[in-house]
Amino acid sequence: MRLFCFVLLFSLMSCYETSRDCKAYKTGEFYSEVTINDVLYTSTFKRSEDLQIETYNKKIDSSKLRWINDCEVIFKTINPKNMAERKDVHLKILTTTDSSYTFEYSYVGETKKQKGIAYRTK
Repeated sequence: MRLFCFVLLFSLMSCYETSRDCKAYKTGEFYSEVTINDVLYTSTFKRSEDLQIETYNKKIDSSKLRWINDCEVIFKTINPKNMAERKDVHLKILTTTDSSYTFEYSYVGETKKQKGIAYRTK
């Protein structure tokens, strides 16, 4: 009986597959939410294949994009204003739905990652 339960549980878990249609999110207009230390940060952005323009706290920031694969991209700030903005950011799409994606990001070379959700607006 125990073996049967184990096999059943294993077979159910092996059938579950996370959806990732990353190509659908390489371009478009989005709204994102990231929670850091119980504080919600939001921004809006427009993305083409090689450029992203983001508005956060009424400030506009532009980054060049270098896609590693369909689900991972490196952001390089075009006109950095301080040392923190000079650091490239690595973003990885973890899961997708028909209108949103969950992602994790960090500065290139750092192990501490943050997670967020982006929603397609157009």
